Amino acid sequence: MDTLDSTDRKILDVLQTDARLNTKEIAHRIGLSVTPTYERLKKIEKSGIIKRYVTLLHGEKAGKTLVAFCNVSLQLHSQPLIKKFETAMGKMEEVMECYHVAGTYDYLLKVVVNDMRSYQYFLTNKLAAIENIGQVHSSFVMTEIKHTTAFRLA
Repeated sequence: MDTLDSTDRKILDVLQTDARLNTKEIAHRIGLSVTPTYERLKKIEKSGIIKRYVTLLHGEKAGKTLVAFCNVSLQLHSQPLIKKFETAMGKMEEVMECYHVAGTYDYLLKVVVNDMRSYQYFLTNKLAAIENIGQVHSSFVMTEIKHTTAFRLA
């Protein structure tokens, strides 16, 4: 989709707030009838701008009380070793997000686990077991100030 008009943006804003809404409810909220809303939504979905529909859980209530951000440096930067690391990150359930970054470190990981004992197990038995890990620096979240998944589209 090349460009989003204001109606498309309204649809996406509504969906980012509550993806469980049906087409009729979306249409009512944006002030459009059901059929054009449905057609626009299908066009938006087909364009790939919506990656998927998900349910967001409250981490603490789900037993995930420890959030850590890990800066990881690799020892060597050959393409096969980078690919091997990235593949391993994709398979680790504790790693919620993984970014290849520029700067002092090579990767930034968001790791979410039950508690410090679980984090220690993850660090020593999973992350450290990966070939080519040079350095890991962990920062632990004490209080979440802001967490959003919605993009501002205005």
